Amino acid sequence: MIARSPQPDLEWCHEAVQGVSRTFALTVDVLEEPMATEICLGYLLCRVADTVEDASHVPPAEQAALLETYDAALDPEREETMAHFRADVDEWLPAPSERTDDWTVVANAPTVWATFAEQPDDVQAAVVPPVREMVTGMATFVNRYADAGGLRISDQSELESYCYYAAGTVGTLITNLLTRGDVDDARSQVLYETAGSFGLLLQLVNVSKDVYDDYTEENNVYLPAEWLAAEDVAQDAVLEPDNRDAAAAVVDRTASYAQTFLDDAQTYLEAAPQAFGNTISAWSIPYLLSVGTLRELRARPADALTDAGVKVSKQEVFAVMDAAHRTDRESLADVRETIAREPFHLAVQ
Repeated sequence: MIARSPQPDLEWCHEAVQGVSRTFALTVDVLEEPMATEICLGYLLCRVADTVEDASHVPPAEQAALLETYDAALDPEREETMAHFRADVDEWLPAPSERTDDWTVVANAPTVWATFAEQPDDVQAAVVPPVREMVTGMATFVNRYADAGGLRISDQSELESYCYYAAGTVGTLITNLLTRGDVDDARSQVLYETAGSFGLLLQLVNVSKDVYDDYTEENNVYLPAEWLAAEDVAQDAVLEPDNRDAAAAVVDRTASYAQTFLDDAQTYLEAAPQAFGNTISAWSIPYLLSVGTLRELRARPADALTDAGVKVSKQEVFAVMDAAHRTDRESLADVRETIAREPFHLAVQ
């Protein structure tokens, strides 16, 4: 019934984002309106594509076809609708009792789209192009590695390209929303020049810390084959215990690469206007949590190759959230430096 007669449901969308991404949910909670709703809906549209792209139970050819149908549904000049996408994806949906939060969002894509369609024209113009760029980019990567049955990133250049489609496009989406108002050309230029770095930072942190889950759950290896080969490790053997130290060196290298985007990401946050309900504290949360995660990754990269994983503690998350409410442009660098040195909840005791 959702696919046949989708009705807007903003309350459901806000509840849904809480389940699919802890970090984005924290950000949405700290944003004010209308930005909170705009980011919530934009992120859910992105999450539909991301879930399909990560679906190991869907053959690559079908993944690509679903992404292409989804892109067509996002295109106002095409005849395909979100109901067409919902019908095509139906056979790949887990049973309702077995659906994750991600697949629940996919199943309710028509509701997300109907809710988004109620947004003003300038919001739709800001959100749809970068979402479509993400979708087409993901389809390209799925097709490229169709024979492997999962993504196998080859080198640094391809890693950066993938991270741009997965997260750099989200940076563009956010920037499009932030620059709708009276923002001078110089500030707009800074934002667009550094938006990609903000997205790349967050995605590279995910690539570094989620090696075990990416391989075991999605059959994807984002650590570049070129970097692994330099340590004499094959991508399909990245989790082998005998390769633990060598593969950990590549995790550390990837985390080190992610750190190169910290300065530009900070510049982006410092330049972001406080308009349309945007707050620096909202985007400081994922930024500062990425700093803490990189600290943990550099200290114990081998944990990213096991089901133990690498993440900051709940105590530090709460401390960062609390600090973010008081963080402004002038204090962001100091908080970053503290978190890079030690767990923030211990530093502020």
